[in-house]
Amino acid sequence: MLTLQFFVVEAIAASRFGGYSYTRDTISDLGTAESSARLLMNGSFIVQGVLIAAGALLLGPGLAGTGGRLTRVLLTLSGIGVLLVGVFPSDGDGTVHAVAAGVHLLGGAIGLTALAYGVRPRSEGLGTLLAVLGLLGVIATIFFGAAVFLFLGEGGTERVAAYVLPIGLTAAGVALWRQKDDWLALTNPDGTPSRRQLREDARLQRAQQAAARDAALEAAANRRPEPRPAPQPASQPAAEDDDFDPEDPWAPRRR
Repeated sequence: MLTLQFFVVEAIAASRFGGYSYTRDTISDLGTAESSARLLMNGSFIVQGVLIAAGALLLGPGLAGTGGRLTRVLLTLSGIGVLLVGVFPSDGDGTVHAVAAGVHLLGGAIGLTALAYGVRPRSEGLGTLLAVLGLLGVIATIFFGAAVFLFLGEGGTERVAAYVLPIGLTAAGVALWRQKDDWLALTNPDGTPSRRQLREDARLQRAQQAAARDAALEAAANRRPEPRPAPQPASQPAAEDDDFDPEDPWAPRRR
């Protein structure tokens, strides 16, 4: 959540840079010798790198599965990248600066996508938001690297690629902080599910299996053909009414 400091420092540095444009000029320009606030901006880059890496590691217990493990690796690399951006300004060692910036932008965007899978079991809405931000960051990074700026300009395209990470991390930090009592109780310090979590997962699985079984039985019962009515015996002709007289069996009968 503290990565939001970047926006504050950037605004201060830009205001002290005469004629600076968010769409035309890159973020790195604020850390060059032409910027009167270069020390402040480069210091913000370094602090940002420490915050991203430390936050990714501290969120370990709240991240599940392979997505959680990839998140810690990718965001740590992204943090190291932006830290090196602050140590090596673009007007100094330009090669190291460019490589570090690329690692930061691409690692951060892909890291957000991994983070989306890591938090999705806890919040589907947050997972979807992070996946969208990660995809947007990857696209913007590719466009920025290929010098395809469209209507955003060079600085605007770079900012789309860079801004998604602090925004996504802040959203994840707020959501996981609000759920901390749940996921801390259901995970071990290394991020693996606790016994309570395993029991809850097993109970939920049994309930789902029972519901599926009941639904299958009900569907099978509904498909059974209705029993056919038993055939009725053929109707017998009504016995003829006669006037048989047992005392005179030879008497003629009347019709």
